[in-house]
Amino acid sequence: MPSPRVIHPKVRRLMDTPLRVGESPTWDDRTGDLWLVDVLAPAVYCIRADGNLSHYPMPALIGSLALCESGEIIVALQTGVHVMDPESGALTLFCNPDGGRPDSRLNDGKVGPDGHFWIGTRDEAIPPTANGRLYRVAPDGTFQTIIEDGLFTSNGLAWSADGRTMFHSDSSGQFLQSFDFDPATGSLGPARRLTKFTNAEGRPDGGATDVDGFYWSAGVLDGKLNRISPDGEIVELYQLPLSGPTMPCFGGPDLRTLFVTTLVREVNGEMEHGTVIAIDVDVTGVPVPRFPI
Repeated sequence: MPSPRVIHPKVRRLMDTPLRVGESPTWDDRTGDLWLVDVLAPAVYCIRADGNLSHYPMPALIGSLALCESGEIIVALQTGVHVMDPESGALTLFCNPDGGRPDSRLNDGKVGPDGHFWIGTRDEAIPPTANGRLYRVAPDGTFQTIIEDGLFTSNGLAWSADGRTMFHSDSSGQFLQSFDFDPATGSLGPARRLTKFTNAEGRPDGGATDVDGFYWSAGVLDGKLNRISPDGEIVELYQLPLSGPTMPCFGGPDLRTLFVTTLVREVNGEMEHGTVIAIDVDVTGVPVPRFPI
């Protein structure tokens, strides 16, 4: 297999407020705002189109968020899935698919082409017990367990432009898999194991897809963004000046800007705080749907 093309992109830092674990960057095409979370703060942030920063403290650890058709924000907390009023920050419980399971919390989530909020969990047990799951939350608040246990850190959800392939990773298991996906019903085909990552390639964290069918994976252990073909080959490697990228998303008016969240890490004896960066790329991203509530 040929070596991936290595790219050293120019990056722009978008916020000065330090993040502990930045995650779930989400572009709002209606306003030009960029939403994200800090898992451990815990908090929701919004980088407004005018450069101002809004901050919403959360009452429990937060894994991810998504935009709603109503303009509200759906957030995945350790205490369940809530709907947040973006004006006041007030939360309303929507459902609690994980049900308060011990040694577990909601993690990476994204709205799929089926109009459901897909949300995975992270195994918090010491030592780990592979209790990670993947849930599918409907607009009426009901939910299904799609993968019941066997995961360590459910992550990397993204869909192809035609909505017929779903990508999913296990960060701690260090693999990427894909499934045939029915956008009408949300049903999955059998899992296809695409890529097994080494530490040098970066543990696969959050992901996004482009219109050419490639999957972009944040390599959180080694400061990389890996662009991966539909059959699992790393074709391009973006070496970043920050060591801990956690998740990319496409945004900007033409969906050709990659926004990448990062986490705090110690590098050469100094703390590198988490932040958000932007990279201009030559491919258009797949837009993420809004949750239809």
